[in-house]
Amino acid sequence: MSRSRAPILVVDDDAKIVKLLQTYLERDGHRVTTAGDGRSALASMVLDPPALVVLDVMLPEIDGLTVLRAIRQRDSVPVLMLSARGTARDRVEGLQEGADDYVAKPFSPAELVLRVRRLLRVLDDHRKPHGHEVLRMEGLSIDRDRHDVVVDGRRADLTRIELEILAALVEARGRVLSREQLLDAIHGRGEAYVLDRTIDVHIRRLRRKLGDDPTAPRFVGTVRGVGYRAAGSPTQDDGS
Repeated sequence: MSRSRAPILVVDDDAKIVKLLQTYLERDGHRVTTAGDGRSALASMVLDPPALVVLDVMLPEIDGLTVLRAIRQRDSVPVLMLSARGTARDRVEGLQEGADDYVAKPFSPAELVLRVRRLLRVLDDHRKPHGHEVLRMEGLSIDRDRHDVVVDGRRADLTRIELEILAALVEARGRVLSREQLLDAIHGRGEAYVLDRTIDVHIRRLRRKLGDDPTAPRFVGTVRGVGYRAAGSPTQDDGS
């Protein structure tokens, strides 16, 4: 899906913020639908599935984090969280619940549009043909085309960013990747406003979903002061 005319759902109970985001996102070429509370947001996702969700934390009816959990139970659509609470703890909480990015209020609408572009670019890259390449480690397979990760015979429900982090590590074939290198791999260069520490949050979520013990990792190892590496011995095939 091209980022042009991508359907985006904006969820916020502040009508002025909704109108502002709608104006900027439509100017960038997207089709925008809106919701003013959590219940309406979940209903909208069923009726008109978006390519990306901009979701406020503080919502009436159902709060944003509860909405996010409900989304993650059935969908890996990119979610960008908005919140007036901008502490590191709040950002980590949103990322741990499955958000792909987090913006604190007040924010620059132009910057938010750039972040939306970045998340949609990850989605575009994920959907580009890769010759149906399947990456493998012992007990693990990664099929990018099908967004399918299998661990010891069971499917792991990863977000797109988690999948791309895992794929980057496996493709590095044991080399250590710094946080900056992982950000480059999943987001592209020239986007320094993304905090490298968010990689640590994604890694923790990834390990939990893989059932990986960080003290004795099978899949994702930590090299203190440097970064992360694939803990096993990767192989690569064409999925046949």
